[in-house]
Amino acid sequence: MHEQIKTILVVDDDAQLRHALKEAISRMGYAVIPAEDPYDALRKLDEVPVSMIVTDMKMPGMDGVAFIREARKKVGSLPILVITGYATIENAVNAMKEGACEYLMKPFSFDTLTKAVESIISGAAHLRGEVLTNNENMKSLLQLAGNVALSDMTVLILGESGTGKELLARYIHNVSRRNKKPLIAVNCAAIPDNLLESELFGYEKGAFTGALERKTGKFELAHGGTILLDEIAEMSATLQAKLLRVLQEREIDRVGGKQPVPVDVRVIATTNRDLKKEIQEGRFREDLYYRLSVFPFHLPSLRERPEDILLLSGHFVQKFAAQMNKDIKGFTSEAEDVLLQRQWKGNIRELENAVHRSVLIARSEFINTDDFMFEGHMQPGAPANGSLKDMEMDMIMKTLEETKGNKTMAAKILGVSVRTIRNKLQEYGKNFPAA
Repeated sequence: MHEQIKTILVVDDDAQLRHALKEAISRMGYAVIPAEDPYDALRKLDEVPVSMIVTDMKMPGMDGVAFIREARKKVGSLPILVITGYATIENAVNAMKEGACEYLMKPFSFDTLTKAVESIISGAAHLRGEVLTNNENMKSLLQLAGNVALSDMTVLILGESGTGKELLARYIHNVSRRNKKPLIAVNCAAIPDNLLESELFGYEKGAFTGALERKTGKFELAHGGTILLDEIAEMSATLQAKLLRVLQEREIDRVGGKQPVPVDVRVIATTNRDLKKEIQEGRFREDLYYRLSVFPFHLPSLRERPEDILLLSGHFVQKFAAQMNKDIKGFTSEAEDVLLQRQWKGNIRELENAVHRSVLIARSEFINTDDFMFEGHMQPGAPANGSLKDMEMDMIMKTLEETKGNKTMAAKILGVSVRTIRNKLQEYGKNFPAA
């Protein structure tokens, strides 16, 4: 079926530039509606459906930011490209906050304009997320994340453990123009500090004892794509200084390297710490904080989005029931009440693990309160049949079966330590070979 020609609204008070933009965009194969000022543009938005808006930033009567704000009321999430000769980070951030996807500085070439328009149009086609929510604040946050994704801005994601920071980072990458290239995730807390530098930046052959060949670092592996620096606050002061240089210069220094290596990478950083407090206490560089937080997102805790508890629980039931080939349709109303009343200090991760365990335990179509076993407590509410000891052992063995003997993964699902699993196996005289 032939796809309908997309229409782009071009807003500029400069008649010469407006005509040039119309000609250039028409040559790309799009229909163009020109508007000589924001008021004219807003009238035309009422009359004709458009696929995208291209607007100047500095116009008489109403500036670009105010226009975008008004346009948003009429067209919702429509992609917007801002063109300006007065580009500053502050203007860019303000435009992004109101919903612009990209920022283009005058003067620019036809090729630059073509790439920007094409990537925004194709990116907007992918603008559907895997983040489930009924919460209005989360919906606004995802809308903004979708707009920011289409730019190359550095993003900082803040929030408690388990709120879905990595999921949001993946969403931003997936709807960005970089989605054909890799997203490389690095957990800064999981890698010892003396290894993190070579992990991030790589090293040359002979850089140190044992460096028998060159190692490519994560930044180079992410070239053209996105690097996710998880738990950025765990990075040492020395590495923070080196990361700052990467963000400023867009190049990395391999350990033992003689010259810098240019990299084209979008950086997304996450942390569950209060970075302003970390700065005050001398553990985090203030200049790096401002480089990273060009566009900060603060993910709400699950306690702040209670309307998502049952939505997410239902999603996790479907996911795990399918994995275990079990016919489970959902929760009893009593079980739903338990889910809604719980504090969920571990947020979505805790909820997911709790539902995973309940699907594992459940013996009927609907999960009931007896099937819950919350983190740190091996025992469910009360066994439906058989002794508590038998049920506990059955649950451990089923979980180990599901994880193919991986005790670390089983412990994570059950919300206990690996030592607890080992002790229980020993106590019950059971053995399960490691994967």
